[in-house]
Amino acid sequence: MSQSIDKPPYFNGAHYSHWKNRMMIFVQSVDYLLWDIIEDGPTIPMKRVGELQIPKERHELSAQERKQVQLNAKAMHILLCALGPDEHAKVSSCDNAKEIWDKLEVIHEGTNETSKLCSTGSPSL
Repeated sequence: MSQSIDKPPYFNGAHYSHWKNRMMIFVQSVDYLLWDIIEDGPTIPMKRVGELQIPKERHELSAQERKQVQLNAKAMHILLCALGPDEHAKVSSCDNAKEIWDKLEVIHEGTNETSKLCSTGSPSL
């Protein structure tokens, strides 16, 4: 059975390294900036309040900042559409595309950083 070039490769928990490679190429083919978001994390628009830097509210975003936030949403959409229900449940607490990608990698390849993923309290965009 062949895979549509318009849909991300499906992942149900089996053959992670194969899926990971196919997914990386798929995302890059859609928009290389999306791959940057997955690898590097999203840009979170911030504002200064006194001495603190805090995330901007949605209504405060400039047109350019909205485009950056949308890139993360697109990357998350592609990743989540590629996952079966069991895999989706494993990353449902993640706030951005990088967290989703990293958590899947930890689950299926392993690392010592497991407990830090998706529990950082990162602002949701």
